Amino acid sequence: MTTGSQIAWDDTVLPFQLNVSDIRGRVARLDGVLDGILKQHDYPPQVEALIAEMALLTALIGQTIKLRWKLSLQVQSKGAVRMIATDYYGPEKEGESARIRAYASFDRDKLTEARPYDQIGDGYFAIMIDQGEGMTPYQGITPLAGNTLAHCAEAYFAQSEQLPTRFQLSFGRSTEAGGKEHWRAGGVMIQHMPKASPFVAQTEGTGDILMANDLLEGSDSENWSRVNILLDTAEEIEMIGPQVSPSDLLARLFHEERPVVFDTQSVRFGCTCSEDRVRQSLSIYSARDIEKMTTEDGRVTADCQFCGAHYDLDPRSVGFEATETTGD
Repeated sequence: MTTGSQIAWDDTVLPFQLNVSDIRGRVARLDGVLDGILKQHDYPPQVEALIAEMALLTALIGQTIKLRWKLSLQVQSKGAVRMIATDYYGPEKEGESARIRAYASFDRDKLTEARPYDQIGDGYFAIMIDQGEGMTPYQGITPLAGNTLAHCAEAYFAQSEQLPTRFQLSFGRSTEAGGKEHWRAGGVMIQHMPKASPFVAQTEGTGDILMANDLLEGSDSENWSRVNILLDTAEEIEMIGPQVSPSDLLARLFHEERPVVFDTQSVRFGCTCSEDRVRQSLSIYSARDIEKMTTEDGRVTADCQFCGAHYDLDPRSVGFEATETTGD
């Protein structure tokens, strides 16, 4: 996307709270971020759509993590699309942008003309949070459920966190004047505020996957249903923009719920790969192992799956038996 076409709320996440119904949420717009992610690889359309959906989920969920934390979403499956991985890096400092990266591993020969989610087979959906050095990472895993990645994320929050959660997403290619195409994506996440002693659904322990409606009763259930009905009225053009701002969308959908908005978080495409990280990953290998990795040209090469960066290293300078320093 060119600077001239950039909209003020492109690549942002807007947190909000609905005071009447005790529900919080976020509105996300990803535009340049998706272009940055998808241009790194020649993905088929079905895979592009899955990555776009996963990146949008990552932006909506990741906004809540603290400075310098890392949130990762991952889908592992037995289908044509074997893995989708995304990372959300919290801002280094207040006021800075968060960073998102994503990629997918797939078998091109097994892809079909069916809808994107049908390219995924049996597997699991995982969320991981890395709080930094010295802290034990958190990981939660649930089986894939429903018929979209958004449904998988909703099932994860109901099953692992006992938090009723709903996603409404829209994404695709947009054509500007002059015929130039770029990605536009937008979505809304709503989540019931956690209770001190959450209601435990009767289905827990039966082998069934819990969903949002299993976790609420009484007025909480009524509030949740009402807000979901309002969210169902969101139109695609309202969610992806660019004419409707996130705050205007909230006002249109939830004005009777007394929405309160908080500071917007900007996001951008960003990768953390570097030559030092590549060398560190190779430091566990012996000289014999490094020799097996060496190309006919006498080099050790590595490519970043996220950003496409290519690293070309002298085999004598990598591995735990390296004879040269990493600065050479």
